[in-house]
Amino acid sequence: MKSPVTRTLEALYRRYASLKDGQVADYIPELAKADPDLFGICIATRDGQLYEVGDTRRKFTIQSISKAFSYGLALEDRGEEHMLAKIGVEPSGDAFNAISLRPDTGVPFNPMINAGAIATCAQIVERDGMDRIARITEYLSRCAGQRLTVDADVYRSESSTGHRNRAIGWMLRNFDIIEEDPREIVEAYFQQCSLLVTCADLAVMGATLANQGINPLTGERAVAHEYVDNVLGVMASCGMYDWSGEWIYRVGLPAKSGVGGGILAVLPGQLGIGVFSPPLDSQGNSVRGIRVCMDLARELALHLFNPSAVPPPALRRSYNASQVNSRRRLPQAALRTLRRFGERIRVHELQGPLLFSTLEPVIRVLVKQAPYCQHLILNLSHVPAIDDVSARMLAEFAATIGDSDSRLHLCHVGRFHRSLLDAGFSADSIFPSEDAALEHCENLLLGDLLEGPIEAPSVSLNSCGLFHGRSEAELERLDAGLETMTFAAGQTIIHSGDSADAMFVILSGHAEVLLRLEGDRRQRLDVFSPGMSFGEMAFLDSSPRSADVIALTDVECRVLTRKFFDELGRDHPALQAALLHRIALQLSERLRHANIEIGALRS
Repeated sequence: MKSPVTRTLEALYRRYASLKDGQVADYIPELAKADPDLFGICIATRDGQLYEVGDTRRKFTIQSISKAFSYGLALEDRGEEHMLAKIGVEPSGDAFNAISLRPDTGVPFNPMINAGAIATCAQIVERDGMDRIARITEYLSRCAGQRLTVDADVYRSESSTGHRNRAIGWMLRNFDIIEEDPREIVEAYFQQCSLLVTCADLAVMGATLANQGINPLTGERAVAHEYVDNVLGVMASCGMYDWSGEWIYRVGLPAKSGVGGGILAVLPGQLGIGVFSPPLDSQGNSVRGIRVCMDLARELALHLFNPSAVPPPALRRSYNASQVNSRRRLPQAALRTLRRFGERIRVHELQGPLLFSTLEPVIRVLVKQAPYCQHLILNLSHVPAIDDVSARMLAEFAATIGDSDSRLHLCHVGRFHRSLLDAGFSADSIFPSEDAALEHCENLLLGDLLEGPIEAPSVSLNSCGLFHGRSEAELERLDAGLETMTFAAGQTIIHSGDSADAMFVILSGHAEVLLRLEGDRRQRLDVFSPGMSFGEMAFLDSSPRSADVIALTDVECRVLTRKFFDELGRDHPALQAALLHRIALQLSERLRHANIEIGALRS
């Protein structure tokens, strides 16, 4: 099943695939051969999930995007103070190939312009028998999660036309920013720009920075933890050339572009974005890439300053209906069916604000479960906020699986009820409580699996669980001694705190157990159907009633009073012992089920 995240990327792809603005870079002859129709979008999460559409596996040269990563390597080799003495971190306001050096010191304004990138390359140390380009290649390969190679044709084309960059190299040598012959350094710079990557590689490299320097696919440390913030900082302020200020204002993500048509963007702590489209604007940025990133930031609420901190995971816990049931007690046949097929109903408790970055892992889980779960329930009781993006994506997912045999249900939506309806949810998919949602889903599932009604509208005495296996004579004795009581819908059968001088067996109707909470609030604990008994615990140990029992419909009960129970002990001790045995079995079954639920809720 296709994820709503993928559908969002597909919509963006369709929106901009026909855009013809911009020109392919031609100042490097080999780049002029790029197909202007190539277009790919990829998102990589910090745990390694990739969403991609279009030409995401088509190779192209990384160009200036390499500058951000070589700066990270130089920081590891030389340290922050040394690098700040050689290269500034201030936006220049100039084009990427401008000769932007401070007139008094010759220090380049930042490592994202060519002068700063060449100076950065010079700070990378040759070690362990590896020259600069070998170390740069290895470093960027760790960030991408696969071995990168140099495009020899692009390198030769860059080298044969790179006279301006050579001039920059000699000027840096003049100011002792470069302390050796700049020719080899400039050639290494040409080669690092000629490394081949894909759009998916860029997204993974971005996710590596988002994951504090650990590649999410390989689990390998690629960028030293202490320098990730430095790299992201210069990307945020200088990564989009002389459009960096408007970029951070509009998109709000640290990013780096390259004249090969790539853009890499990072939402720290959460994800990386890669976009590839060769036609460039006048600043040297991919036209389609800029549009896609602007729309992604707006539509998925990805701006760095919204929110200002990484929210907690949205998935609090999860369980199915073979572990946790609704609070009504079902007949044994129905209960056995739920034990066997309950995995077809899955409950997810969510927590924290629902944003794209927190909802995406939940969507991923739902997509995987939808093929074998008929009913997916989201409990929103611990969710304080839902943005429009999340509401829309959930509604889209609900509509998508609605075409199959699966359904998405929501409960405890509170003040979000109106906005969820506006996003596209139907009113019959929203429930006031998890118990109501579970009961609804159980009825649908059991209706598909069982023949006949789930619950009998009424039962005779010999069909009640408490009296199972009794002889005709014993049933006649019970029928003569049990009182009969009827209750109208809404009437209280048992009051919390009352003395327990009887226990009840329902012949017809339904009743619910409600626990009193603070104020006037009450919580449903159980629902009784025909054939079931209640009030046994307090009856056995003579303790006060612990909860209220209210008739949901008109109810007819047979009542076992303490007086009659004592008479059975005197006149029919075997029958009394048999009833005690059945009570013990029923309480044991409830305790066993409670343990299953507790285990599920603790996981």
